[in-house]
Amino acid sequence: MMDGSGIIDLGALGDADGFLEHLKPLRSVGSLATTEVMLSFSPCQPFSEPEDVTGTSCTDVAACLVVRFHKNSSRPMDRYLNYGRHIDNQFYYNSSTKTLSVSYSVLAYNHPLTVVHYHCSPNRSLSSTLTFSAEVPLQIWVESPCACPNACTLEDVGPGTILLIILCLSATAYFILGACALRPFRTRRAGVQIAPEDSVWCMLCYQFTDRHRPRRRRHYSRREDTL
Repeated sequence: MMDGSGIIDLGALGDADGFLEHLKPLRSVGSLATTEVMLSFSPCQPFSEPEDVTGTSCTDVAACLVVRFHKNSSRPMDRYLNYGRHIDNQFYYNSSTKTLSVSYSVLAYNHPLTVVHYHCSPNRSLSSTLTFSAEVPLQIWVESPCACPNACTLEDVGPGTILLIILCLSATAYFILGACALRPFRTRRAGVQIAPEDSVWCMLCYQFTDRHRPRRRRHYSRREDTL
């Protein structure tokens, strides 16, 4: 956050595919009884709806509304509405209420069609309000512990972790080379120890140089005895 309170990782709010909601039925104001409205929303990753069909208005979007019309025919008709992209999003954080508001527009510098309010709360809930009006955007309220600053952020790998990884790899290579040497098990007064031979490094150097050393050809000549 700009006030230095921390970082809110919106990607931690979604599922494995990045969706916060996927084809969730909504109650909209002004819709017909034969109309079904479903919401798909991803806070960070662009998606397309449907996935196997290209060329719809819901291509690489952040929010998509699927309006399904149930008519007399057995097969309903679906209409896909783009309700915001991950382009030129506007962020506003209210430190008093601990709420982060993010607006999503279809085009740059246009009126947002979706506004999501992420509220820091120990509970998990999601609610929305849809009026199908160009002046009133889709409002989504999200309550989650991950909406709190520094609650679900990924920690960077520090130098201590890197040194520990190098130490583990070195120990693994040490015992693998020791197992390849002659008599890696030594019996002493303290017990049986697993350690490579003292000359294992010389043996490796000798094997390496012996393979690359050119072999000399020996020439034999037959001697004929004369009487």
